[in-house]
Amino acid sequence: MMSNLAVLPILIPLIAGIIAIFFHKKLPIVRVFSQVLTIINAGVVGYILWYVYQNGTIVLESGDWTAPYGIVLVADMLSMTLVMTTNIIAIAAVFFAPKSLNEQQEAFYFYTFYFLLIAGVSGAFMTGDLFNLFVFFEVLLMASYALIVLGGGKVQLRESLKYVLINLFSSMLFVTTIAFLYSVVGTVNMAQIAQRVQEVDQTGILTTIGILLFFVFGTKAALFPLYYWLPRPYIVPNPVVSALFGALLTKVGIYSIIRVFSLIFVHEPGVTHQLFLWIAALTLIFGVIGALSTNNIKLIVAYNIIPAVGFMMLGIGAFNSTGMSGAVYYLVHDMIIKAALFLLVGAVSYLAGTSDLRKMRGLIHHYPLFGWLFFLSAFVLAGIPPFSGFIGKLLLIQGAMETGEVTIAMISLLSSLLILLSVMRIFVRGFWGEKDESIQPNSKAARGFIAPIVFLLFFSVVLGVGAEWFYPGADAIGEYLMNPQDYIESVLKE
Repeated sequence: MMSNLAVLPILIPLIAGIIAIFFHKKLPIVRVFSQVLTIINAGVVGYILWYVYQNGTIVLESGDWTAPYGIVLVADMLSMTLVMTTNIIAIAAVFFAPKSLNEQQEAFYFYTFYFLLIAGVSGAFMTGDLFNLFVFFEVLLMASYALIVLGGGKVQLRESLKYVLINLFSSMLFVTTIAFLYSVVGTVNMAQIAQRVQEVDQTGILTTIGILLFFVFGTKAALFPLYYWLPRPYIVPNPVVSALFGALLTKVGIYSIIRVFSLIFVHEPGVTHQLFLWIAALTLIFGVIGALSTNNIKLIVAYNIIPAVGFMMLGIGAFNSTGMSGAVYYLVHDMIIKAALFLLVGAVSYLAGTSDLRKMRGLIHHYPLFGWLFFLSAFVLAGIPPFSGFIGKLLLIQGAMETGEVTIAMISLLSSLLILLSVMRIFVRGFWGEKDESIQPNSKAARGFIAPIVFLLFFSVVLGVGAEWFYPGADAIGEYLMNPQDYIESVLKE
């Protein structure tokens, strides 16, 4: 019976999204309904995570078709940790939405597409086969296509076209690559693919297919040189949509790389994982250059998604348990802090009447709490001790040093300093300085924005200050990822 729990993190938001269609114009009802269902879903996911931590992986074989023949959902520590993080972000988003969206945007099925996005992301984290990973990618992408054009502004339509085209291209390549892989190994179940790749010791054709899959996931994760599409489509929607996109969408791509290249394509690390290390370094360098090159505060945060992805790739490329633990820890940290930062800069842009840093000054005199929350967020993002970014980066650099990658470890340290510089520019130039008398403070709107941001920052701070509580879990996930046989035996019951 416990195995049936695995479908609930997907089923609850899916059903909630369908129900929300019928009440989309009755905003007081649909708001309360969405908030209650999001909290219930988070509670269910929290219970599943606790159960998995206590008892081990849950595998749901739908329709009693035993793996590898049926659709399999796998609730292990990695997938459930990420689904739990997704639901923490979802709680903040669903309470921020009524303060951020106008009534027309809310009524235009926002809550339906919000729930579909959560269902798609959760399904991508939990699926046990590659084809259904593609299916859940499409579910979350369809929801994101609707959310990015919410409001219908000219700039939104222009940027959404770029966003849709790049994702259509990567989706076509994804399904074609799955077909190639199926023609070679005869299955799409990830555990059985791993088993069969292991039997033939990952021949050249399989390594080539693996690199093609990496290209697909790298496009979705915004790795160098495939990141060019990302920054602007993430800043044109409403701040609550930007927060969901920045926190979740690229992270599904990174999760897919972690899963596939710690389970299936693990036999030629000299080819695949060495490539990852240099791509990580280039992603770090070009990401921080982008963040330093703009005066748009939303763009600064959007560009900072790119070096964060580079840090995660550093752990995957190091390919040891320390690096993998660091990648997972940093992934959870970055999901939460990016959501908080996108909500913060969205609120600040609204209150200041502009997102141009050159037109801001002295905001801390009008909104002191926002100023110090941003100051705290900058320290968390940059990895200043004792915050969560520091714990993740420490593990990542340690993992890189263990493999002798000193140069890339040094690049990552320099990138951390430049990340801090990029976000502190917002605090120094936007919040600090003389009071701007032309600004009319909107205290009521400011109060409405605060609670979801504080909620996310609370988890960010606890993840760092309380590292001794969370590190054993991350360490266990790192060890688990370096022993793919554990996953194979859980799914195939060998």
